[in-house]
Amino acid sequence: MTTISRPCGEIAVHGEFDLAAAARFLTGFAPAGQPDSEPGALRVAFTLDGEWTPVGAVLRQRSPGEITVEVHGPPEHTDAVVAQVRRMCSLDIDGTAFPEAGARDPVVSLLQALHPGLRPVLFASPYEAACWAVLSHRIWMTQAVRLRRRLTERYGAEVDVGGSRLRSFPAPAALATVEYQPGLPGPKLPRLRAIAEAAAEGKLDAATLRAMPAEEALKQLQLLPGVGRFSAELILIRGAGHPDVFPRGETRLHEIMRDAYHLTEAGAAEVTELAEIAEAWAPFRSWVSFLFRVEGEARMRESR
Repeated sequence: MTTISRPCGEIAVHGEFDLAAAARFLTGFAPAGQPDSEPGALRVAFTLDGEWTPVGAVLRQRSPGEITVEVHGPPEHTDAVVAQVRRMCSLDIDGTAFPEAGARDPVVSLLQALHPGLRPVLFASPYEAACWAVLSHRIWMTQAVRLRRRLTERYGAEVDVGGSRLRSFPAPAALATVEYQPGLPGPKLPRLRAIAEAAAEGKLDAATLRAMPAEEALKQLQLLPGVGRFSAELILIRGAGHPDVFPRGETRLHEIMRDAYHLTEAGAAEVTELAEIAEAWAPFRSWVSFLFRVEGEARMRESR
């Protein structure tokens, strides 16, 4: 029997991280649609940010401080694949000081205890996050998931990821060829094409967006057709991986926080109050917001 050697890389973990928790989240995250094919491992297929070659990776946690990455793709892209999955798992951020946010806020401390080692799990790129923002805007989640799945099945590339055949989301050039998609509301297709064009031109580069002041990055993202404040925050936080943005446009998060902190007022003044509470979470406001959403969704499932 011939053993095929795959290029591998390693990611050093700074702070607490549980890959199994990340894999469980991604398995249950409808837009990702990734199967749980190996307990404790995370398998992903995606296009390389900026270069757009379809690739895959299998992540395994060998110790608390080390993640191994088995790369499925051209060997010359090994470093780029490792760097992208590092960002996708929020491992490009030193999380050593994250417990300090809990020390400053007992509500956050409880969240951290309920979800130990869980960091934000991101879309593969700001481009993919932007496409999801357009697809999911003002329609039911189930409908948006179906639309994304159809686009991926028809225009995405199939990648053999360690025995599991996964499809990557369509690269910008492929998405630009879409002329009609059943069930896709009329305004969404030209907006998706505009997103694809912006990505191909390098306007959705994760490192560039992260390097900008958050408000400036959000204003730039809102220049894209169909992208408002809520969508821009999603792209910056869940696409580029900015660790310290409080989502002012995410009403569902605000509802969860209002319940957790026993607040009753809703409206513009309430958002300002919640943002002030979130100042204690810095420099991990995005991370804490993510945990609030995860816990909120878990409680919603339990109540059904």
